[in-house]
Amino acid sequence: MSETTGASYASAGVDIEAGDRAVELMKEWVKKTQRPEVLGGLGGFAGLFDASALKRYERPLLASATDGVGTKVDVARQMGVYDTIGHDLVAMVMDDIVVCGAEPLFMTDYICVGKVHPERVAAIVKGIAEGCVMAGCALVGGETAEHPGLLGPDDFDVAGAGTGVVEYDRLLGADRIRTGDAVIAMASSGLHSNGYSLVRHVVFDRAGMALDQQVEELGRTLGEELLEPTKIYSLDCLALTRTTDVHAFSHITGGGLAANLARVIPDGLHATVDRSTWTPGAIFDLVGKAGRVERLELEKTLNMGVGMMAVVPAESVDVALATLADRGVESWVAGEITERGDHGTGAELVGDYAK
Repeated sequence: MSETTGASYASAGVDIEAGDRAVELMKEWVKKTQRPEVLGGLGGFAGLFDASALKRYERPLLASATDGVGTKVDVARQMGVYDTIGHDLVAMVMDDIVVCGAEPLFMTDYICVGKVHPERVAAIVKGIAEGCVMAGCALVGGETAEHPGLLGPDDFDVAGAGTGVVEYDRLLGADRIRTGDAVIAMASSGLHSNGYSLVRHVVFDRAGMALDQQVEELGRTLGEELLEPTKIYSLDCLALTRTTDVHAFSHITGGGLAANLARVIPDGLHATVDRSTWTPGAIFDLVGKAGRVERLELEKTLNMGVGMMAVVPAESVDVALATLADRGVESWVAGEITERGDHGTGAELVGDYAK
């Protein structure tokens, strides 16, 4: 550039026109998520949600959560597949919100890119919108930021925040759990969106595998397995609250099954989960063997085939399992709640996984 030529936003690497085109491309997908309470359209400075809809609650509690999908975005980038990572984002946010019994209401997203490729950004938003429909919430707005110089032209990251509502006297959690309650496990769709730093290190650095490599035990390519979207349980969990006396939910994310379940177990009680009640999917065995990762480390990092857990009274088990089966969710009784006794932690895994 000539010294006499003035600098511009474009010369610094930010393409406003590309950003505008991305907004136009994503509008049709955002529209599909609208709820009656949403006012206005995409493009305003703030998303609007009519809070008068909460008047039907006696004492409404707003629940909020924020999250991202971690280094799973790098798998999407390498695969050139951008329309599923949004499912992961919605799951990570809204499945946290539903744990307390809250109905998901609305969500906003933040997409950061090194360079705006309108079709690529629109594909990401398409996935987020599809995820919002699965969770029953509206996508009321978001932000696409272009960060040239900090991110490479093909690099990106996504994050989101969501809000839900629950009636005060319907709030779920540790104070409802009782001795004799059953712990019901809901199957995950795979790795979900946690532990990808470990997984990528194992399969790429240690095992030298490629994303397009067909893996017999997986029945598909490694890349297809790693990009399998996180299951969204929000509406399934809400269905359980309508048909059974659910005491608590636990979203199995970072930290693994035992640590996340322990978060909803009250002092004095203990959750025992029997590994023999299920067989983790092949991807967990592959990561363990390829990286010689000890079982405890795997269980602290990955979901091991369980994405959500529900704690219900023993007499509610049959109805709970039937409700989930009707919704196509694989589930089973995986454990029970007992007095803590000599147990030093709120939850533990016992036994060996079924073969």
